[in-house]
Amino acid sequence: MQEKLIDIETTHGPMGTFTCWPDGKGPFPAIVFYMDAPGIREELYDMARRMAAEGYYVILPDLFYRFGILRFPFRNERTRSIWRAAMANMSNADVMDDTRAMLAYMDGLAVVKKGPKASIGYCMSGRLITAAAGTFPDIFAANASLYGVGIVTDKDDSAHRLVKHIKGEMYFGFAETDSTVPDYVIPTLKAELDKYKIDHVLEVHPGTEHGFCFPLRDCYHEAAAEKVWRLFMDMCKRRIG
Repeated sequence: MQEKLIDIETTHGPMGTFTCWPDGKGPFPAIVFYMDAPGIREELYDMARRMAAEGYYVILPDLFYRFGILRFPFRNERTRSIWRAAMANMSNADVMDDTRAMLAYMDGLAVVKKGPKASIGYCMSGRLITAAAGTFPDIFAANASLYGVGIVTDKDDSAHRLVKHIKGEMYFGFAETDSTVPDYVIPTLKAELDKYKIDHVLEVHPGTEHGFCFPLRDCYHEAAAEKVWRLFMDMCKRRIG
């Protein structure tokens, strides 16, 4: 497997980014992997490597680059207060600018297959894959949100307002117990998806809590995590090759 740490130039400055892909010339279809709120860490690199091992070029940007280098070796109230503040000060439009820069970067790589791409996001990035699918509808053909946060808000830039533009396939997997997802989110999102006849699956996984996809957490739910992993990989194979 090949790996490379790069800086991608954006309108906000250089964005540190981890990339990986299988050995060989390719070209390989690409997956944009948007990080969750606790930020860049080896756990995410390992998840990116697992995707790459399935035959994909994976790009994982450090979306907190605007605030300097933020790393959180511990999960406690102090670190949560920092990443929550960073998350609150990073708009969907900001990350769509970052996405535009990533797409331009990949366009110049012989190892990346031309054509449709996939996206996946956990936690705070559920809103980001939704925004990306709506902002770049001709590019993102396979998209997965796992226990996404902030997909539906009362703000003008709420990601759910972009659902009407989506052309790709969407998967939304929610935890049964999740205090970060208010009761109105799922029915509001479902109504938008149905209204605009978006090709989608939206489901709540019984017996799960927020964070259930990450093996290092106490709330890890192997059966649900492996189910959504395979659903996403199958969607990628169908939609981007």
